Amino acid sequence: MADDLARRAAELRDQLHFHIYRYNVLGDPIITDAEYDRLYHELRQLEEEHPELIAVDSPTQRAGSDLSEDFPKVRHPAPVLSLANAFDEAGLRAWEERNLRLLPAGTELDYVLEPKFDGLTIVITYENGLLTKAATRGNGEIGDDVTANVKTIRTVPLRIPVRADGPPAPERLVVRGEVLFHKEDFEAVNRQQEAAELPRYVNARNTASGTLKQKDSRITATRPLTAYIYSVLDSVGIVLDKLDKQWDMLEYLREMGFQIPQESQYYPTLSDIIQQLPAWESRRDSLAYEIDGLVVKVNDMRLAIELGVVGKDPRGAIAFKFPSQEATTKLIGVTASVGRTGKITPTAQLEPVFVGGVTVSNASLHNYDQIEKLDVRVGDTIIIKRSGDVIPYVVGPVTGARDGTEEPIRPPELCPFSGDPVIQPPGAVDYYCSNPLCPERVFRQLEFFVSRGAMDIEGMGPETIKTLIDQQLIHDEADIFYLQAEPLLELERFAEKKVQNLMESIERAKDRPLSQFLASLGIDGVGSTVATLLVDHFDSVDALIEIARQAKAAEAAFRQAAASLLQALPEDLSDEADSVTRNVARLRDPLVELAPRYVDVQDIDVRLQRLLKPLYETIGAEADDIATPLKNLVDVAAPLLRIDGLGPVLVENIINWFADEHNRQVIHKMQQAGVKMHAEQKVAASNVLEGQTFVLTGTLPTLTRDEATALIEANGGKVTGSVSKKTSYVLVGDSPGSKAEKARQLNIPTISEAELQAMIAAG
Repeated sequence: MADDLARRAAELRDQLHFHIYRYNVLGDPIITDAEYDRLYHELRQLEEEHPELIAVDSPTQRAGSDLSEDFPKVRHPAPVLSLANAFDEAGLRAWEERNLRLLPAGTELDYVLEPKFDGLTIVITYENGLLTKAATRGNGEIGDDVTANVKTIRTVPLRIPVRADGPPAPERLVVRGEVLFHKEDFEAVNRQQEAAELPRYVNARNTASGTLKQKDSRITATRPLTAYIYSVLDSVGIVLDKLDKQWDMLEYLREMGFQIPQESQYYPTLSDIIQQLPAWESRRDSLAYEIDGLVVKVNDMRLAIELGVVGKDPRGAIAFKFPSQEATTKLIGVTASVGRTGKITPTAQLEPVFVGGVTVSNASLHNYDQIEKLDVRVGDTIIIKRSGDVIPYVVGPVTGARDGTEEPIRPPELCPFSGDPVIQPPGAVDYYCSNPLCPERVFRQLEFFVSRGAMDIEGMGPETIKTLIDQQLIHDEADIFYLQAEPLLELERFAEKKVQNLMESIERAKDRPLSQFLASLGIDGVGSTVATLLVDHFDSVDALIEIARQAKAAEAAFRQAAASLLQALPEDLSDEADSVTRNVARLRDPLVELAPRYVDVQDIDVRLQRLLKPLYETIGAEADDIATPLKNLVDVAAPLLRIDGLGPVLVENIINWFADEHNRQVIHKMQQAGVKMHAEQKVAASNVLEGQTFVLTGTLPTLTRDEATALIEANGGKVTGSVSKKTSYVLVGDSPGSKAEKARQLNIPTISEAELQAMIAAG
């Protein structure tokens, strides 16, 4: 028996050393973090039960390291320890029992529960209230000096206390925290990547780490990192007898001006915490940030210190790890689907694997550009991730597991549904079916058009749509409003009651609000929020069609005027300066690249000539008169370009959609069928919020976001999507995102739903 345990411990050490090497040296892991944790935990448990098995080279006897040769080194004033893990109730109970055995009989422990951030540990030093040093965790004793980069993070105070009425700054304060991206901020970074035609980042934690370790702090400053502080590592000048509880220490840090984990909670017993674990696991995806578990800390800091450290882990705290959301499996094939816009999306076919609480056999591969960058191949062992209800996606291949039989993945040359050529528009990442009447595109658009949240036509699910298309009863959205009962009754599974309900639902759909109708059209980027913005400025579909017609005519006139400039350029621009190639891009896409610059600008001719000077110098020509057609384009498109919340690409999408002949014909058919296409006159409940601009964040207690927006607008207020100096209030619910923090930075009041209701009631 003893020999078996020794052999198993040796096997585990060998496996862990191998995986540590692949992860830290080669940068090429072949197992997930969760699989590594299981091996590590098994070895740790063996060593705890049989201390004689502990070897000097055991991975449990050292801390990990994130040190880089590119940064000066900083020695921490105290070890920055890691945490032991528990994976279930039994593990937590055993941890408490071990601690109680080390403390005087009759000791009762209370606890603080904190989220376990999936970010990068940071150690920040303040001297007499001023931030003087910031470092990464490194190997727990020495870290990388990232002071300049940390100073760019707006949630990190450069001076404490932040408020004049805060506690006095101690002579020295060293705090520990976590640097990370909020989910919505990480998504914003990826939208910027896409706009710049760069690949999306996949892992928020790795991106945060890379951002914090930029050599140029100006790059870090452009990324919306945030920091949460949750403990004091060292101090001189704090009265510890008044701050001997972790819960009080969190409050002290908050009063100093640090952002602390708002979801932290105090519990008198471990049983109270255990009762809350299922609720925490279910809400993890609704939090503003990623977590991979919870941290349970003994509240009495004196007792925590008395408990001491075992290996590299303090006994006074433990990490409760959630079930893994990542797993490895085999990629056995790729299928291509076609969406309503014609975009072709690759989907991975997997050997079934259990991850995130379900068995997964399909996962998203994003697009073919991402496949190429990840170098994913059919036959690869891959890592997939599933988070909440989000579709599982492929993180990347395990290249170390390849045997040479893997096959590269190429985009299809022909649409798998219509057989038409597949195209990749200039500058685009995605591939598209070139046929707008591709049967799959038509089906997906109809499926979207009738769905809940769009036109909400009950009884017209995917199978019904397929049947109606196959029977050639519908070819586009407008045909739905011309359906008759008699032909439907002749179809299989179309009973009289079903047909009657369907016809009544179609009739009701004719009277949907204009904003709902616009959101149902499937215009790229136009959801319910943008549709509402459009209705605020345009009272009918005809008005949108007219502005689109004028804008396309003005754009064509500008292109014609600019043609002589473009023709004078050499065919190969590779030797030209970047300023010239940028000017060429501007002339070729004036609606996006030029018109937004000159809204409400008087001297367009002077500014345009200055902007295009490098191009004029290259072709050796005088400035042509393209300012006049550009001014005409600006004047025509200005009503759309001025709408707060509509970027130039979205404006171009809207104009192109309403200028398309096929789309206009479908609109006309629906108008003829009696579909309402004008906005109703808004009836204001009051004007008590007139002149006030609101931003919403988090989940409200009783109102949905749409209901809260309607309530504000009905009382004269305005709702926008982003916080700025023009924002009057930020309406905050549960699990708010970074908008709440930005409001605090700009000193913009935050209010609750109850306060909003009281504000309206008080007039």
